[in-house]
Amino acid sequence: MRRKMAAGNWKMNGTEASLAEVDALIAAHPAPACEVLLAPPATLIAAMAARARGTKLAVGGQDCHCAASGAHTGDIAAGMLADAGASHVILGHSERRADYGETDAQVCAKATAARVAGLVSLICVGETEAQRDAGETLAIIGGQLGGSVPEGADGSNTVVAYEPVWAIGTGRTPTLAQIAEVHDFLRAELSARFGAEGAAIRLLYGGSVKPVNAAEIFATLNVDGALVGGASLKAADFGAIITALEAG
Repeated sequence: MRRKMAAGNWKMNGTEASLAEVDALIAAHPAPACEVLLAPPATLIAAMAARARGTKLAVGGQDCHCAASGAHTGDIAAGMLADAGASHVILGHSERRADYGETDAQVCAKATAARVAGLVSLICVGETEAQRDAGETLAIIGGQLGGSVPEGADGSNTVVAYEPVWAIGTGRTPTLAQIAEVHDFLRAELSARFGAEGAAIRLLYGGSVKPVNAAEIFATLNVDGALVGGASLKAADFGAIITALEAG
């Protein structure tokens, strides 16, 4: 059985004062029935990891460089994230692909570096509105999946998140049928490439997940959890999503 996962991406939000929400989340969900992960900005990873030590909360980074060290001003190596207390890292997020032109090959190299450092990679794939309207959704996602997920991926080192770009931060949510179509496709592709190991890789949905729509999304076949944006910034909102996932 794949263990369900609720992952929160704080993006470029949060200061030290925001860690009070982490304390509240831990207090409200001390023994969650699913895996819970928060990925704060790099400035907060060590402090959040210190608060989470001894609890069921995992902490992750939002990106890493493919090199272990070197002259890469402003970048963070996977080993540095691990040293700060992170156990996971989000890679290939649509905002990284769009804002920095990240390619599938770069994402794959980062995922390989993350594995060497002992981190679990959350690899993101997803189509734009124009690509969906052109009927290219599965072709785009299939290409991203094949190019971004490295050889040797399995359920212990890799999670894949489907994030329809047109639904992030817009309040728009795909229909359950659209979510199911993509998640079924991802499961088939991973299973065909990696066999039983591919069948064990968890698939998260990420696109305007909120307490009001979480339960029906989590009831969809091959949805093993969620990658949550804005709703993960508040303990009450993220906690409601965790509760919905536990009940699903």
